[in-house]
Parts: sequence; C-alpha cells; structure tokens
Amino acid sequence: MASVVLLAGGTGGAKLARGMLDELGSDLVVIANTGDDIEIYGAHVCPDPDLVTFWLADSIDERGWGLAGDTFAAMDQLRALGEPIWFNLGDRDLAIGLHRARRLEDGARLTEALDDLRRAFGVPARILAPSDDELRTWVRAAGEWRPFQDFMIRRRGGGPIEDVEFRGAATARPAPEAVEAIRGARAIVIGPSNPVLSIDPILAVLGDELREASAPVVAVSPLVRGEVLKGPTAECLRWAGRSQDSDGIAAHYDGLIDGLVADRRASHVPTLETDVELSAPEARRRIARATVEFADALA
Repeated sequence: MASVVLLAGGTGGAKLARGMLDELGSDLVVIANTGDDIEIYGAHVCPDPDLVTFWLADSIDERGWGLAGDTFAAMDQLRALGEPIWFNLGDRDLAIGLHRARRLEDGARLTEALDDLRRAFGVPARILAPSDDELRTWVRAAGEWRPFQDFMIRRRGGGPIEDVEFRGAATARPAPEAVEAIRGARAIVIGPSNPVLSIDPILAVLGDELREASAPVVAVSPLVRGEVLKGPTAECLRWAGRSQDSDGIAAHYDGLIDGLVADRRASHVPTLETDVELSAPEARRRIARATVEFADALA
C-alpha cells in the first residue's frame, strides 16, 4: 500500500500522527517542521521531530513535551554553575541533542540524524525533515525580531505578532526523502498544527512539491469548536489576515488543499464535518481513519 504523508508540527500534529500510526503502521510518513530547531548547550535540538517521535513511541511525558520520566540534573548543575537556563532540557533529551550535533558535525544529513532517533525508539513510521539545510523561524513582536524558541519561551508567545520569516527557506533544498514520499503518496494530510508557525515553514521548502502532487491534499483544522486549544494560533491567524474559523483555515491553504476536516463546514472547499478533538486515543484513531478515508474519496 502507498504511504500517507502527514505534515506536522506541535502537539496537534503529533497527536494526529499517533492516531495515524495505529491505522497505518509503517505506511505512515511524517514530515515534521524543523523551523523551531535550536542549537543550545552544545546540542542540536529538533523540538517538533522529537515530539512526534516521543508520541509515536508512547514515550511522551505528561507535560506534553519531553520524555516520560526524564530527569533534569544537567540543567540543575548548569544553573548552579551560573549558566542562564531558559530552555529546559531533560537529561535524556540533552543526550539526544548532543548525539545529533555530533552526527551533523561528522557530515550526516539532518534526515539521517532524525532517523537515528526513530530507530532507537523502535518507531515503524518514518519521520523526515523537509530539508537537510538550515531553516529557522523568526518572529517580530514589539518591534523586535526573535528566533522562534526565544519568542515562544522567553516572550511566552506574546503578541501582537508583526511579522514572521522563515530564514534559509529561499536557499534550502528539499530533502530527497521528503520529495520521494510526497511523489509516491496515496494521500497527503496537513496536520492540525499552527498554520503559520508549524506548517508554513514546511511549505516554504516543499510547497511546490505539494502543489504538483498527484495525491489529494487534505488539511485537518486546529480549531476545536471554533477555539484554539493551545499556543498562539489565534494571534498567527490574525497576523495572516485569516478568520478564526474553517473558512480561515481553508483560505490559508488556498490552492493547495483538496479538502478540509473540521467540526464546522468551510464555504468553498469540500469539508468532512466531524469532531476534531484529539485528547483520547480512540478519538485520535477515529479522526485518522476518517481523514484518510476522506482523502481516498477525493482521489
């Protein structure tokens, strides 16, 4: 069976990936946002690919990020030594980032380094980077440009957002594995992630491939009963000039998607109306199944 490609970032995308794993197993391919990546403490941290990996391995901590049961002795020691610790990494998380940094320094591609983790955790689905080249999301708020993690953690994602840039996107080359997955896909799903901060960095590199894909492209709305459950999605939609409803999500992906999965119908795109709350495992699998069946019907 041909694979299903999921574009994902943040918790919503990772939760849908977990439901899709139950449905598809090794036929699932996740292309995860790398615009949030950060080099810190000598480590190369990939928050979104790692988040997806931890969810697919059933190893996510109850906080919603990081590894279940991880300790923070390294951060505590760095604080004791006077280091300013604003980006908190568990000890195992830090080890993952240090391994990845060393692999990249030795000449490995980012796609290969991400696959190291996926294999170590025994995840059958592939988890890919959109590009092996550097791609970084920057946000301007209060008249100041900040890297994504600085904006989200130090500024707590505080708006109003004045501008967003995906630095490196103009020269970043699509990763061959990501291109191959899109071209060979049975269906392509845009996860219920922040459209601007989680999905647009991927589209900045792979947008042309998505537009030329033979497979149907379906987006899952990040809005649950018209509300944003987590993060600055509402502020991002305002900045992008989109309404906070199904029409706004569909308009953001105009010219790219063939259908929308949402709990409220969009005006100008085929819509599968269903509850898109992803809290429970049964709901995640139900939405995954319904989304893939919807895409198949559109094909």
